[in-house]
Amino acid sequence: MNKSRRLPRLMFISDGKDLDEQLAGIQSVLDAGVEFIQIRWKDATALQLEELAKAAKQLCKQYNALCIINDFPMLAKSYDIDGVHLGLEDDAVISARKELGADKIIGGTANTLKDVQQRIAEGCDYIGLGPFRFTATKKKLSPVLGLQGYSNLLTNLDINTTPPIYAIGGITINDVQELRKIGIYGIALSGFLLKNPQAMPQLNKYLYEEFEYSR
Repeated sequence: MNKSRRLPRLMFISDGKDLDEQLAGIQSVLDAGVEFIQIRWKDATALQLEELAKAAKQLCKQYNALCIINDFPMLAKSYDIDGVHLGLEDDAVISARKELGADKIIGGTANTLKDVQQRIAEGCDYIGLGPFRFTATKKKLSPVLGLQGYSNLLTNLDINTTPPIYAIGGITINDVQELRKIGIYGIALSGFLLKNPQAMPQLNKYLYEEFEYSR
């Protein structure tokens, strides 16, 4: 991936109980105009995840969308996927960078200011910060931040030198403007977008509005 390409402000995190459901969800949001896909299928076998990675990469290529995968740098390398997202308990960022090289996207999860500072020090290209509110999509949920939690955390960061921060977890379209106003770069959605792909034009309007703290 050419990193001069600015990261889209909306990321879709895949969901589904089997390969067909995962791919149908990815297809539907690509049709709606999503440009940034994160493959996540926690209960898959290694073979199932390989099949999904291969098929999702091809789909994203057709739509000129970015495609990253949760947890598995080796799969990203094997299928020339655009990057990887790493949780706090996953592989170290430095190891993934060594494996994937400088051109691939590496994103990292954070829940606290300390986590964010760690991700900055590790050289993450973006940070997924959350959860915003409770969500049933993710099983191991960190403490909920809420809008005030994000705001408090961002006041301790230099917004001009911090990598793009994506809010994640139970976000709906009604939250987007307030998150952007406090300096959040983008959002990551799963269930809401699967149920409401028609909301894409309004989401993009809110996400790309200019605010005082916009980057």
